[in-house]
Amino acid sequence: MKTLFARWSGACAALLLCSPGWSPAFAADSDPAEHHILWSLQGKTNKVYLLGSVHMLQPSEQLPAAIDAAYADAESLLMEIDMDDLDPAQMQRDVSELAMQPANQTLRQQLGPEAYQKLSSKVEPLGVDPAALDPFKPWFAAITLVQVQMMKIGFDAESGVEKRLTRRAAEDHKPIRGLETAREQLEIMARLPDKQQREFLLYSVDDAGRMTSELDQLLSAWRRGDAKGMAKLLQEGFDEYPDLYRPLTVERNRKWVPQIEELLDDKDDYLVVVGALHLVGTDSVIDLLERKGYKVEQL
Repeated sequence: MKTLFARWSGACAALLLCSPGWSPAFAADSDPAEHHILWSLQGKTNKVYLLGSVHMLQPSEQLPAAIDAAYADAESLLMEIDMDDLDPAQMQRDVSELAMQPANQTLRQQLGPEAYQKLSSKVEPLGVDPAALDPFKPWFAAITLVQVQMMKIGFDAESGVEKRLTRRAAEDHKPIRGLETAREQLEIMARLPDKQQREFLLYSVDDAGRMTSELDQLLSAWRRGDAKGMAKLLQEGFDEYPDLYRPLTVERNRKWVPQIEELLDDKDDYLVVVGALHLVGTDSVIDLLERKGYKVEQL
């Protein structure tokens, strides 16, 4: 489940994937990558680019020039959600409805004394009062914990790929559409059975000390365009927690492919931006498109 927490750390905040603050922090690789987590799909009259995103980055991270070129070529963008039309008030209402514990129940009660103490020992050094998590369900507490950890090591959602491209699209008057809504993303986690939610939280607590090295591996593979390496990291988590990974990755990929097919043969070129783990491995968006007979080229 290693990369899952990096992937979903920003999901609850309207989808903010990923590496730590080593030295130099997020400097670009000195040698250009042979490939990128970026593919192109040629239609009869247009081209669709498929970009694997990192949702949280440090401000000093430089995006590859290939991303800039794909963005410049595209007239429209398609992201997991419509990033330029998010309603913060509606997001708050959705979180209140989907992430809060039932009346007269707390996270402390749901976890039990031993697990709650383990949680407390991890969040207190981060400056988080464990009592502040009591009103929330385990899935939301897990996301909160991971997001705070990532911020502590210098990650910033505003510096993530989507946020950067959203700002550029606003300046260039390029439209953005969403493959799903923010509420639909929250509902994926909220629908998890209590047992899986609790596992999600406790694994994030146990995994806290390894986060830096795991994110290092993930972002390094992303920078190199190492789709096979990223797929291996994803498969480790899927093998360990298939019931958790399936709705987060495979089921969403299958819903997205028909929407991407509809972009082909339009008059405009498109840049589709989704979390990088959705574009690598078996049952990824790329794999599903290739199985349908499309030729998808990694750039």
